[in-house]
Amino acid sequence: MNHLNASQLKTLRQQLLRDKEELTKQLRENEQFGFHDSLREGIGELSAYDNHPADLGSEVFERGKDLALAEQAQHHLADVERALSDMDAGIYGICKASGEPIPYDRLTAMPTAEFTIDHTPPKPHFNRPVEEEFLQPPFGRTSLDERSDETEFDGEDAWQAVEAWGTSNSPAMAENPQVESYDDMEIEADEQVGYVEALESFLATDIYGRHVTVVRNKQYQEYMHSGEGEGLLEDNTVQDEF
Repeated sequence: MNHLNASQLKTLRQQLLRDKEELTKQLRENEQFGFHDSLREGIGELSAYDNHPADLGSEVFERGKDLALAEQAQHHLADVERALSDMDAGIYGICKASGEPIPYDRLTAMPTAEFTIDHTPPKPHFNRPVEEEFLQPPFGRTSLDERSDETEFDGEDAWQAVEAWGTSNSPAMAENPQVESYDDMEIEADEQVGYVEALESFLATDIYGRHVTVVRNKQYQEYMHSGEGEGLLEDNTVQDEF
């Protein structure tokens, strides 16, 4: 015999029917929360390629949000319909794990409840890609600069390689007021690439190691400005970099 009386069952059924009507109307009138709109129509442009990469990124985020909201509403509607079916079958309000009655107060707060609080199964965690079992930590989120025993191409290097082609960052938005160039916006913009000591980047020789020349590049200017170099560094072989 069900522990809920006729009045309680009637109240819960009415609540479930209201939820069903609201969810059905939501999914129908909102066109799946706008998920059916194409990116091009959402942007209002003739092409999905925009002058600013963040515009398209915002649209992708909105479509992902729409999909999540629509999926959540569909799952909730399925739970409501399942609860109404259980009510018709006379098994509503009985815990499906222990067979114990679910308290009326809990059903009032959550009419679709299938379990008592003590027997509610834990929610499954999001399943990560199986490849991550062999990539610890995941490749895309690694930075091995601080480790002396790791020198391979890591996640930070991957981002830097892509970042060199441009991002939506700008000097005007930088926290550092001294940033004047887009090049300075990159991660570790002052990182030495292709050489170890700054001196190596502006001293050059011929193929035989003779005829040493000094190239006035950016590294040279910074080297001299920092007081590391001496005037004797410059001689008749100095050349400008164009």
